[in-house]
Amino acid sequence: MFGHRLDSMISGIFSNRTESVIFVTTSARWPFGDRSPRPCRAPATPGCGPAPRRPRDVTPESGVGLDGLRGSLPGQDVMWFCVMAGYYEIRHKSSDYPHRVAKYPENRNRNRYRDVSPYDHSRVKLQNTENDYINASLVVIEEAQRYYILTQGPLPNTCCHFWLMVWQQQTKAVVMLNRIVEKESVKCAQYWPTKKEDVMTFNETGFRVRLVSEDVKSYYTVHLLQLENINSGESRMISHFHYTTWPDFGVPESPASFLNFLFKVRESGSLSPEHGPAVVHCSAGIGRSGTFSLVDTCLVLMEKKDPFSVDIKKVLLDMRKYRMGLIQTPDQLRFSYMAVIEGAKFIMGDSTIQERWKELSKEDQAPSSEQSPPRPTKITTEKYNGNSVGLENNDQMEKINTDLSTKVQDIVDGNIENSVRKRLREDRRAQTAQKLQQMKQKLNETERKRKRPRLTDT
Repeated sequence: MFGHRLDSMISGIFSNRTESVIFVTTSARWPFGDRSPRPCRAPATPGCGPAPRRPRDVTPESGVGLDGLRGSLPGQDVMWFCVMAGYYEIRHKSSDYPHRVAKYPENRNRNRYRDVSPYDHSRVKLQNTENDYINASLVVIEEAQRYYILTQGPLPNTCCHFWLMVWQQQTKAVVMLNRIVEKESVKCAQYWPTKKEDVMTFNETGFRVRLVSEDVKSYYTVHLLQLENINSGESRMISHFHYTTWPDFGVPESPASFLNFLFKVRESGSLSPEHGPAVVHCSAGIGRSGTFSLVDTCLVLMEKKDPFSVDIKKVLLDMRKYRMGLIQTPDQLRFSYMAVIEGAKFIMGDSTIQERWKELSKEDQAPSSEQSPPRPTKITTEKYNGNSVGLENNDQMEKINTDLSTKVQDIVDGNIENSVRKRLREDRRAQTAQKLQQMKQKLNETERKRKRPRLTDT
């Protein structure tokens, strides 16, 4: 049912075909995948890259519209160009809202990336603290009864704020879509213990975290964590769903494995409105996190009404009103469409899809020896801002190599590589700044001890 109407679903990217004209030239390169916001010809929006450059020798009259592409390109190429055009249309139509609080001097070290900030109107506010800022946004889709908190991967100095947010928002589950280390760069602090005998204590906000159980599958791991409020003695069980095979700036190997993971999260009841909003994070909290939330929301809407009436582009634009830059690349948008289509097939009872998922579930019963996720790194305890924080410290840790999706077209490879290099530079700067801060703290402590009066014979 869904296969022969794939083209109609993809065309739903566009609200008006006349706005989505693609200019084709053999020398043109499409600049996307860059997280940095730069001036656009359309009204500037945070997280927005430049509009596709129009070659000098191409005029609006000589542009090739979608109908022209359909007659001259293979189906997959037409779909790819449609998604690219839709991606830029979404970026240019995304709303622009103030995000001043994130730029306050006292909050700068709480942001993993300088150009990814929560909007002031939708940011999650910490309660009963001197500084209520955390880089997290509450995304609300009323029609689907879905509420997500999309946030960055915690920094060493924000792990305590992360768990405070989880507690105050009555969250039942944390969905993690990145690995701690990707391409030899730290993307997230180790904010939960990896051994049952270990306890992580965050004195600044008054929480302890313990590992209760761990269930390792071939492409994801489920942890059951105990979050304890030290002051009240109350504790809660938090499910931690960790997807371990999603490359940064890329997409999972197949929609089936991703959807199987999504439905595991759903089965736990963590996404239902009876509980607090699920916390979803990757490295920046916009690319992979946006993909997860978009696919889940669209599938909920398809279950509630006619699947073909769901406007995926409109859903994404609505979500971008709450957090900037959701869905970072055309490839992630394309994957979202494919995942929604395959998920809809499963929901509508496609026997072929259901059989494939049964086989995938059988493979999950035991970790794959070829694709088993790397074991978490050994934790050593170090004091940081009054918290006992687990830091990665394993000399024999394997080099983690997560290649970008091979499905990305050659016309965009160079720009994605530039974006990755920029991200690596940002990560190195952040790590250096953190090390300097720790060194300053140690020097200050040493100086205080030196100046402390000694007891001498009088």
